[in-house]
Amino acid sequence: MSDFPNQARAVIVGGGIIGCSTAYHLADLGWDVVLLERKKLTSGTTFHAAGLVGQLRSNANITQLLGYSVDLYKRLEAETGQATGWKMNGGLRLACNEERWTEVKRQATTAHSFGLEMELLTPSEAQELWPLMQVDDVIGAAYMPTDGQANPSDITLSLAKGARQKGARIFEDTKVTRVIMEDGVIKGVETEKGRIDTPIVIACCGQWTRQFAKQVGVNVPLVPVEHQYMVTEPIDGVTPDLPTLRDPDRLTYYKEEVGGLVMGGYEANPILWAKNGIPKDFHYTLLDSNFDHFEQLMELSLGRVPALQTAGVKTLTNGPESFTPDGNFILGEAPELRNFFVGAGFNAYGIAAGGGAGMALAEWVAKGAPPYDLWAVDIRRFGRPHFDDDWIRARTYEAYGKHYTMAWPSEEHASARPCRKSPLYDTLKAQGAVFGEKLGWERPNWFAAPGEEARDIYTFQTPNWHTAVAREHNAARDAAVLFDQTSFAKFVLKGADAEAALNWIAANDVRGPVGTLTYTQMLNDHGGIECDLTCLRTAPDEFYIVTGTGYATHDFDHIARNIPDGTRAQLVDVTSAYSVLSIMGPRARDIVQAVTHADMSNAAFPFGTAQTIGIAGAPVRALRVTYVGELGWELHVPTEYATAVYAKLTEEGARHGLRNAGYRAIETLRLEKGYRAWASDIGPDHTPIEAGLGWAVKLKTNLDFRGRDACIAQRADGVRKIMATFTTAPDVILSGRETIYRNGKRCGWLSSAGFGHTVQKSIGMGYVRDAAGLTREDVMAGAYELEVAGERVHAEVHLTALYDPKMERVKA
Repeated sequence: MSDFPNQARAVIVGGGIIGCSTAYHLADLGWDVVLLERKKLTSGTTFHAAGLVGQLRSNANITQLLGYSVDLYKRLEAETGQATGWKMNGGLRLACNEERWTEVKRQATTAHSFGLEMELLTPSEAQELWPLMQVDDVIGAAYMPTDGQANPSDITLSLAKGARQKGARIFEDTKVTRVIMEDGVIKGVETEKGRIDTPIVIACCGQWTRQFAKQVGVNVPLVPVEHQYMVTEPIDGVTPDLPTLRDPDRLTYYKEEVGGLVMGGYEANPILWAKNGIPKDFHYTLLDSNFDHFEQLMELSLGRVPALQTAGVKTLTNGPESFTPDGNFILGEAPELRNFFVGAGFNAYGIAAGGGAGMALAEWVAKGAPPYDLWAVDIRRFGRPHFDDDWIRARTYEAYGKHYTMAWPSEEHASARPCRKSPLYDTLKAQGAVFGEKLGWERPNWFAAPGEEARDIYTFQTPNWHTAVAREHNAARDAAVLFDQTSFAKFVLKGADAEAALNWIAANDVRGPVGTLTYTQMLNDHGGIECDLTCLRTAPDEFYIVTGTGYATHDFDHIARNIPDGTRAQLVDVTSAYSVLSIMGPRARDIVQAVTHADMSNAAFPFGTAQTIGIAGAPVRALRVTYVGELGWELHVPTEYATAVYAKLTEEGARHGLRNAGYRAIETLRLEKGYRAWASDIGPDHTPIEAGLGWAVKLKTNLDFRGRDACIAQRADGVRKIMATFTTAPDVILSGRETIYRNGKRCGWLSSAGFGHTVQKSIGMGYVRDAAGLTREDVMAGAYELEVAGERVHAEVHLTALYDPKMERVKA
């Protein structure tokens, strides 16, 4: 007890692989860090993990993070002297039907985009690497030579030893009983052995994290799910260098272990665990083996590996793993509480992610931001529905069951719906709306005509909604459409210093008079784009801020935490107070003018302004703005008036060709326009200069703002990547992440893609990259190809909108 500390710069709670990796990396950064484990290191979930280490994910930065894990595991044993069990024996992934083979080929393209080696093999070539398997039903396979496997406990203990060598202090059998708070600020932790003063707590508690974080008002959406795998006795032909094998069409995975096989999988009907809480003394504990439930996976595996029919079974391991509602893990600083960080919910790939996740979380703690954009796993991607245990469990049940199913383009979740509904939900559903869901909100994706099946039928080919979206797209270009965008996140920033605060946070100048609408990014210190939104000045001391549905938590948190200390400004979320009806198209003015006494002419109501007008008895805040390249308004209506305003607009719109339209039409329209989308085309790793948005940055003023110095430096020094648009023949199906080749050399990947119904071409957007630097002239001088599912196709490059952004009907 004499060695037990009374203070630390940061305290990590939890001694699994994530906690130990975070301690290792924080100590490497020179931090005084203490790790506390309630029982023994690895005794929660880590000790019973299967230990497969695959790298490829659909997100470039998550792939980079997993690649870091591999690089760390290669050198860790030599550094610490503690065995890790790391073997880089490669990984195979099988495809047993044409759609899966298309998916695998697209995954190979993604791997090439991200700089990973991934080979496409014939069934016989795959069998040469994995002789025990039957390949009669296999169409093809992908092989990634840098994948591998590790011993979960050994690699965690190696990280812990390395952390100690770097100065971290680790204490087992030390339960944290509470986080000590004073006036909403973390002051320390109370343990069974005494108090430790600290300003920073890092929760890496595995399946206990939700319960632990809830004590201080932090929401961590995860659910323990039973996960089983079988370990066999030695089998003839199983060699130490056997690659890991994933057979998603049979829902199973395999790895070698002491001459035998580990076989597990992801069944469609998982068993959620600990609904009433995790038992008090649950550590180094497994659940009872459930042979009946595992039988479905066993039957599927026997057709692939006949040797399992006669192999002896050592164990059927059943241990709970933390899964999340979207299948991605959770990292970052909690939006509810400053200096409370989370690393949890690893969806059974915590060993693969452990090295990289610990590195990223340590940098997040030490430097205030992750090393690169990690939005896909950022805790701020969650929102209001994720507070409810029943909602989380229903969605997580679905996510687990989809772990090995096909990852279809544009696939929607089916569970826990409907949850958040616009007042127009039932009206639009009766008119053929096929809904998608984001952050719990039901949003029309497209509208089926009479006789069309009103549901998504997923495919890698042309989808069943293609014709419907074309109808809506063309109506937007030729007549008018109405989008229900009630799900937009909406905030009010109010106070005597609201303008000063917002002008510090926003890259564009928001000093315009009341009624001025400003499109702006909000930047980090490196000039990266943290938010992309619209600000309306509604009063000298008040702004109305509108941002994307999925970014409600993230953007609110970013704005709130960047309001300078002592500033008289308060941020309030008013999302539920307003419905949004966006009317767009060349006939939009005719329709709106017919239902209001306000003057909607361009002279009276110019682009980039807003006014309150009356429609159907409602005070409607009309914002003259467009995300689809057409004349139009976002009509922000107090929620209780939404149905009346909609009825009035559709009644008048009938004679002008007004049509309901959904979010998939918004996507095709904005691609033709060249508008960027946050989280795909732009984000913290991209600056406005690189993204072609430098015009929205107030460098010509003398106003300071966050990221200004970085933007000035980049203006002077030039850029190494430039956002461009690419078009191909209309029969080429682009879905995003296709590799971009410039003059025969890989130079990037598509960040978003779709079909342009006006230009009748497939469209992709992505950054052209050159480490030596490049100019717009360099981009235009290149010859381009895109790799699409393993095939290279010719592409034309564009740096201006495909659909003229200066068309008179937009600005007039």
